[in-house]
Amino acid sequence: MSEENNKSVVEKVSRPHYQINLTRELKYQNEYTLALDGEYKHIAFNEERAPFNKGQWRSLVFSADEQRPLDLEVGTGNGTHFKHHALKYPERLLVGFELKYKPLIQTIRRTVVAGAKNACVARVHAFNLEHLFAPGELNDVYIHFPDPWVSPRKPKNRFVQTRNLDLLWDLQRPGAKLEFKTDSREYFLWSMEQIRESKYKIEFETLDLHKSPIAAENFETAFEKIFLRQGIEINFVRLRR
Repeated sequence: MSEENNKSVVEKVSRPHYQINLTRELKYQNEYTLALDGEYKHIAFNEERAPFNKGQWRSLVFSADEQRPLDLEVGTGNGTHFKHHALKYPERLLVGFELKYKPLIQTIRRTVVAGAKNACVARVHAFNLEHLFAPGELNDVYIHFPDPWVSPRKPKNRFVQTRNLDLLWDLQRPGAKLEFKTDSREYFLWSMEQIRESKYKIEFETLDLHKSPIAAENFETAFEKIFLRQGIEINFVRLRR
């Protein structure tokens, strides 16, 4: 693909909602930016390369057939849940989104070292979902502890909102689930208003996950452990497509 066409794709990915810095234009590189386009290039995609996988994540990245489940984690953090999911469900494929370089590389490195061969990550802004996946390409989606945007109050920046719920509905396959966890009660209650107006079916919701009937099946993320030590209740909802 020509440089001009490549630039066009990048603009389509970054400009609809948030323009992000291009890795190749960084003035200073470090071990994490270099690893993204070096050691882990085949399973860690920068903001320019990721869009070329749209509609072809299974075949291009994993050489898998179209019936194999493809899950997405929005905001991997340092990758503890990402690794857990990849190892627990080797029959499923997993894509992780993260904007910051260090956690992005920590996520894929931790997962690969543990022996998983069914996972990849991409440095993208989550609000540009429609440029990364084709309708019906995704199965389950996990959203764990995204930025709550409560100070200053900027709810338009919250990921779990009407616009993204509508997008995810189109991108997911029938019967797929969506899980959302947050320590922010304000964010959760605000998002639940959006969710109740969406096409999703609410399968389970709670304001205190760790005192709920599904507590035993929950995997505690790194952030979650911190919040629990502080006595903060974890809000959770599971939706069904």
